[in-house]
Amino acid sequence: MENLSKSPANLERDLDAEKNAASKVTIIGMLLDAFLGLVKVVAGTLFHSHALVVDGIHSFTDVASDWVVLAVMRLSRKGPDDDHPYGHQRIETLGTLLLGSILIAVGAALAWENTLRLFEGDELFIPEWPVLVAATISVLSKEWIFRYTRHVGLKIRSDLIVANAWHSRTDAFSSVVVLLSTIGAMLGVVWLDTVAAVAVAIIIVHVGWKFTWDSVKELIDTGLSQEDTEKLRAIALSTPGVRNVHELRSRRMGQDIFLDVDLVVRPEISVSEGHQIGLKVVAGMREALENIQDITFHIDAENDEDIPSLNAPGLPSREEIHTEISETLGELPPQSRLGLHYLKKRVHLEIFLDEDYPAPEITSQRVREALANPPWLGSVRIWVAA
Repeated sequence: MENLSKSPANLERDLDAEKNAASKVTIIGMLLDAFLGLVKVVAGTLFHSHALVVDGIHSFTDVASDWVVLAVMRLSRKGPDDDHPYGHQRIETLGTLLLGSILIAVGAALAWENTLRLFEGDELFIPEWPVLVAATISVLSKEWIFRYTRHVGLKIRSDLIVANAWHSRTDAFSSVVVLLSTIGAMLGVVWLDTVAAVAVAIIIVHVGWKFTWDSVKELIDTGLSQEDTEKLRAIALSTPGVRNVHELRSRRMGQDIFLDVDLVVRPEISVSEGHQIGLKVVAGMREALENIQDITFHIDAENDEDIPSLNAPGLPSREEIHTEISETLGELPPQSRLGLHYLKKRVHLEIFLDEDYPAPEITSQRVREALANPPWLGSVRIWVAA
């Protein structure tokens, strides 16, 4: 079994750089959200637009989510420690879950309030032109911060930053809805403003649900897509020396991918050759998916999916076999060695002797007779150095 991940020093540097980049873009977005929220709430209140007020509240939820992002990124970008050997990325997942829950709650409340206003026949007012100006400023600025934040999120491989970027994009979408509904209301369809307020609230709920559901799937260790899994399996199978891949499991922590793979190789090869084959598989997988953080590979001599579980207590150890041979055939010289292959619930035995060994009468048949041909014994081979 081999586990391969980034070195602690490189990992620490990467985490610090990611944390700084995430903090910078989040603070810029938070200041912009606070400004836009204030402008939209004031303009919506003074110039009779419920939709713009809801859109302003949406911007203030962005401010709240930015605070969550700052706190979560500081915690989740800490390196592995004794209690958290795989790192702290799950904190980022919990932060995304919290952000989604906030959006669902705020969106549902706003949708309910404006639906009641629409059906209870409250007096409706025609929005005025400053509403158009505020909505246009919001669309342009939120689209800019969306692109900037998403670029940083993809660069540092952070689902939370990408989620926060899409939160900004929904603010831009909702401002477009406000813009169009205001034009319609000014042309005489007054109720469009309240309908737009409900629509904006539904957009908020939809985005919140997506963040929440994706986080839940990650917390229960949902693996890679079938397409990516088959791609990795094909890479392993195409690696020289790999006879089969009978288990390939994956899970995510944020953008990072963790893999466990069982590789079947020829049973007669050495441990070091099997290890080298595993390293080649790892290199190929890392080249195919750059977000792989950790790969644990296990080298198998046979596909144990097709064979009932080995009865380990019933198969003798190396020490037991060596002792039994020594007691019946005499002590083997220091230069000799045993090769044991545990295959198909049997032990296949090889004895390697030096050419000067004074007992050439040792044969496979004598070994079987000395061991009383036990049921666990498979093939026996005697090798004498030339």
